[in-house]
Amino acid sequence: MSNGKLNKSNADVWEALQDVTDPEIPVLSLVDMKIIRDVKIENDEVCVTMTPTFAGCPAIYQMKSDIEEKLRELGFEKIHVELSFKEPWSTEMLGDEARMKLETFGITPPTKHKGDPISTMHVAVTCPHCKSENTTMENPFGPTLCRMIYYCNACHQPFERFKAL
Repeated sequence: MSNGKLNKSNADVWEALQDVTDPEIPVLSLVDMKIIRDVKIENDEVCVTMTPTFAGCPAIYQMKSDIEEKLRELGFEKIHVELSFKEPWSTEMLGDEARMKLETFGITPPTKHKGDPISTMHVAVTCPHCKSENTTMENPFGPTLCRMIYYCNACHQPFERFKAL
């Protein structure tokens, strides 16, 4: 249903939200990450449903604020950003393009796990810099909840890996 006053469609909103990046991984938009799940426009209000990567994600309020700011720029005054945890977020939702963006940014994308993220714990991790699999996990806790620190024994560069969730 399009908004009569603003004449904006769901497609317009989705396109605008493509510019809202993850505060912790600025190379990916919230749309790329599948954090934004749904957009509804009724009368003069827009409702965006989002599911963060973790329930306790410290960036939740920043993401909500960034979404609201982008939608105000689009002309909406009545904006509702709803958190939903009905379907938990998973790295399986990341498409090939998002995975390539992560790697280009220097973060090894998560291994696809088909619902069993524990099975990826012993899979060789490829260095995003030199593509070597001669890597070592330095710390399971990275700068954010969703990343781990690795070291490449071939090119001697530290790098991050996005955890499989």
